[in-house]
Amino acid sequence: MLGVQSIARGVVFAAFCAAFLVSVASWLVRTRRISPFSAVARTLRSLTDPVLRPIETRVVRSGGNPTNAGWWLVIGVALVGVLVLSLLDWVVGALAIVAGAAGAGPRALIGLAVALAYNVVVIALIVRVVGSWVGAGRYSRWMRPAYALTDWIVEPIRRVLPPFAMFDLSPLVAWFALWAIRQLLLSVL
Repeated sequence: MLGVQSIARGVVFAAFCAAFLVSVASWLVRTRRISPFSAVARTLRSLTDPVLRPIETRVVRSGGNPTNAGWWLVIGVALVGVLVLSLLDWVVGALAIVAGAAGAGPRALIGLAVALAYNVVVIALIVRVVGSWVGAGRYSRWMRPAYALTDWIVEPIRRVLPPFAMFDLSPLVAWFALWAIRQLLLSVL
């Protein structure tokens, strides 16, 4: 799997370099560092315009300057590249953990399943809390999964523990309860 990561890093770096070259070529023609009527400028425009035109329209719709589209391309490619590489590293690490647990026997696999379930529910709990801070409602498309994963533990606690002034402590109590359940299950294994 290390070969896949090396290849992915090379592809992301090549994409970043290509985006940078497209941006610089477009900038050279737009700022008239190269005469816009020369054969070189026409060639550069024919190569860069198909890549930059969709970005330019998006930038113009957002109220920006279309001459900055090349730099938005560079930033976008860099961000997507970092996300792809991070996701790939996470997948490789997760596969290594699963392979290690599978080699250690069924108890290790059950312990891994408990730990993964705990992590998923805690992340959903965090998303639920942060979403409530920014005004994302329960029926928002992005918040529904977080509520579906955490309602089974938060709602019974909320019925017993009313809000304290303007603070709802039920997610915090739910997190402590989840931690206790995880510790109990892992100690039994």
